[in-house]
Amino acid sequence: MDFTEIYKQTASLVAFSPGTHFLLTAVQDRLIVRRSDSFQLARTWLVDATPSPTSATLASSSSAGSSSLRARPDDSTSNAWITHAGWSCDSEYVLGACAKTGVVSVFKLRDETWSARIEAGSEGLMKAEWAPDGRTVLCFSEWGLRVTMWSLVTGAATYIQYPIHPDRGYAFRQDARYFVLAERHKSKDTLGVYDAHEAYRLARHFPLPTNSLASVSLSPTGNYLAVWEGPLEFKIHIVSLAGNVLGTFSPEPDPGFGVRMVSWHPSGKFLAVAGTDDKVYILESLTWSPIATFELPTRIPAGVAVWREPSGWLEATHGRGFLSYERIQSPFTLPTTSSQVRAKPTKPAAGNRSALAAASTSRTSSGTTQLAFNTSGSLLLVRSASAPSAVMLYDFPTPSSNSPTASQSMSSSTGESLALLTPHLRSVLLHSQAVVSARWNPDPGRAGRLAVACASQSVYLWSDEWVVAPESGATDAQTQGQEEDTEVAECVGVPALADQILEKFETRDLRWAPDGKGMILLDREIFCCAFEVEEEGQDSGAT
Repeated sequence: MDFTEIYKQTASLVAFSPGTHFLLTAVQDRLIVRRSDSFQLARTWLVDATPSPTSATLASSSSAGSSSLRARPDDSTSNAWITHAGWSCDSEYVLGACAKTGVVSVFKLRDETWSARIEAGSEGLMKAEWAPDGRTVLCFSEWGLRVTMWSLVTGAATYIQYPIHPDRGYAFRQDARYFVLAERHKSKDTLGVYDAHEAYRLARHFPLPTNSLASVSLSPTGNYLAVWEGPLEFKIHIVSLAGNVLGTFSPEPDPGFGVRMVSWHPSGKFLAVAGTDDKVYILESLTWSPIATFELPTRIPAGVAVWREPSGWLEATHGRGFLSYERIQSPFTLPTTSSQVRAKPTKPAAGNRSALAAASTSRTSSGTTQLAFNTSGSLLLVRSASAPSAVMLYDFPTPSSNSPTASQSMSSSTGESLALLTPHLRSVLLHSQAVVSARWNPDPGRAGRLAVACASQSVYLWSDEWVVAPESGATDAQTQGQEEDTEVAECVGVPALADQILEKFETRDLRWAPDGKGMILLDREIFCCAFEVEEEGQDSGAT
């Protein structure tokens, strides 16, 4: 891989444009756009974060109350820094928002003189982002008061009151037609469905079966919406956009501490659900009952590919080049945290404040921390807090949509047909440090490519795309041996230049480019990009 130089960034606000031709970066109060092929500056804007008169008056009156609450001398500078930034869907516009001052600035890439400014006013600003149409800006106010849709075309604003969660309580359908928003009215959870093509006109509004909604997740097909309870009850409901409750799932006995991770299969036919007990449930879309349940293993069985990061490889290679993982013979005992307890957690009693505080701590330090299908749905990634340095990859066989027996396999209750849909552990990646980020390649043509970060001066790559064709005349045993070697796991050092920064670069997060040919590697206040090197004459679509 080729790596760029190290650049500064603020709040991890770095993003490729949807076409991957440009790279947007926020550095304090400035937006910077670079060309992704040469990294030359294309545009730069200074975001005017001067608060509106209303916000300034409220800020001055609140700061006059007590000297102990007065801002520090350097707070006035950091308050003007950009907290949210993003591209419109067609890469024509970029926005930069400063939540602390309640200001959103919008700029046009092709016209350096054009700009727009949105002032949140007295309700404040919690979050700002683009709607899928690329001409509407969503602004979530503080305290869950309302969400405002500002149109750049008409200049008009549409207000929706009392959203529950500004970060996880809403979703757009993939065709961008409908906007679903979890709301709280008269102390009850409700859901609003709004027509984005009709200026966010209310299409449906109905109560939800939850008592204290934790989050929502819309299926890729847009037909189903998963909603689940807060951290005191493991219960998930599937509702349609018409308001019908299609199914409810709650394991027996209730492990407590609620649902922690949810991931839809790309086909929308399956839903993976996990909590704090290291069990993963696979629900199917006919009855919304589990067709498979598996617990994350502490001992890796035979037949599973176990890859381990080589000890001291960064020092040996001086952080440059790449090195293959070590292949370990299974069965193998998975290293776990010293504080891990395999016993089921105790459900806290209602109204007990100390128990609730303990529940919150236990919830964040145990159970499944990530569930993610790849773009084809053939692989399921699972990470657990009990084994923070491990990434487990499961084969997820699904009946072909063109198969005449597909519907029979889905509707049959026999153990044989259900076994065909049971995920099987395929590979385990072990690292010397805890995994902080793991992401599948977004390119459907490279669905079996995974990137992992462990807050070290490196990035880790796994791929199953290196398909080896069996040699003519090869025996079955030889063919099986060739198939076992089709997956590749590599450790790649990030060559951070010592003259650019005073400390080593540590990859704390990573993001793929939309075309899947490059990625952004993020440290606390700096970043670099990595791009694949294609051999001369190599077809970009070849594997």
